[in-house]
Amino acid sequence: MPAMPLPPRLKLVPPGAWVALAWCASTVFTFLARVRLPGEETANEFAAVQFYRWDGLLFLAVSCVLALLGSRRLHRRPLSALALLLTAAGFLTTNLAVGAIQLAQFLAVDLALYFIAAGRPRRTGVTALCMALAVLVLWESLRLLSGWGIGTLEELTVALTAFVAWLLGDASHRTREYGETLRARAATQAVTDERLRIAREMHDMVAHSIGIIALQAGAAARVVHTQPDAAREAMTAVETTGRETLSGLRRMLVALRQADQDQDQDQDQDQDPDPDRARAAAEAAQLRPAEGLADLGRLAAATTAAGVRVDVRWKGARRQLPPDIDLSAFRIVQESITNVVRHAATTACRVTVDYLEEYVAVEVIDDGRGRGSTTDTGFGLVGMRERVALLHGEFTAGPRPEGGFRVTARLPVPATETAAVAV
Repeated sequence: MPAMPLPPRLKLVPPGAWVALAWCASTVFTFLARVRLPGEETANEFAAVQFYRWDGLLFLAVSCVLALLGSRRLHRRPLSALALLLTAAGFLTTNLAVGAIQLAQFLAVDLALYFIAAGRPRRTGVTALCMALAVLVLWESLRLLSGWGIGTLEELTVALTAFVAWLLGDASHRTREYGETLRARAATQAVTDERLRIAREMHDMVAHSIGIIALQAGAAARVVHTQPDAAREAMTAVETTGRETLSGLRRMLVALRQADQDQDQDQDQDQDPDPDRARAAAEAAQLRPAEGLADLGRLAAATTAAGVRVDVRWKGARRQLPPDIDLSAFRIVQESITNVVRHAATTACRVTVDYLEEYVAVEVIDDGRGRGSTTDTGFGLVGMRERVALLHGEFTAGPRPEGGFRVTARLPVPATETAAVAV
């Protein structure tokens, strides 16, 4: 059950102030109950002999001082504050000539019990409840030992209100703890999701780059003696791909450290700016990955140069996509091409990108040996499926009946992003 927060203005009032107000209100009510108000023939309660005498006024003054002291100490020392409030309730009750501590005198105690149970550990709340009930039992026991009458029903009513106040405070405490647990779990899950996203990025990037490097290095080794120029071009491509991979790995490391940098920036936002930190933040912003479907041409050219021809086909009106959808579509195509290079044993594949009204669909087909399945235990298909699931899309991958392998993904595009732009 979600906690219902107090309005902002009421939250500014500390618990001790509420307890003090409750004591003042209950004291005024006790006085009004013992005077004849307009329209009444007699007062609701008979005043004791000492109620208006100097000794009665002294008891009233001492009770109010004890209650106000207890209200001030409620935040720092709750149990001693409750003891002062209970003593104040007892002092004021002796001034009323009644057989039991009245509910009005216990109102401030009930409110203090609620705040203690709501804001303190449960052991402290239980101790406070036991103190309140013990005072009620002790009060009645002393009157019985003195041969005086007691108000059993009234005391049971007061005890019930104390127990209910503790229950409400304990429920509020548990609700707050539950909310904190949910927030902690959400934060942990957010960190886990971010690390999984980075792991997918790293796998897709490194696996593709290493596959291209292996093909280029193999081609260079085969023609190094007969076609040195071709071998040189292949090794140049290896160098380029390696540098891009290192740059991508650096981006991944920057992303892993970004959360800590953001926390440090939040803590130091009121301090003087650090030029070195500002430059580092600017460099980190520039190193963030920005790949998308617009980079398919470069990807196809690099893979074709490595020995596997990639035919890219575009359908529909090309338009700007949200960054997460654009990046995920590109990574799915990239990983699919990597699987073709590593497993398909073919020299060509076809990539189709279809811009639909509410979706963008990508398809990668090859005519190879069809290695791989929907039960593949590698990270490639699992990562692609996770990407699509996070975007609430549809993903299929499996061998084709006519031979080869087929990967398709449909990613929904938000309605605000469906306006086509010229490319």
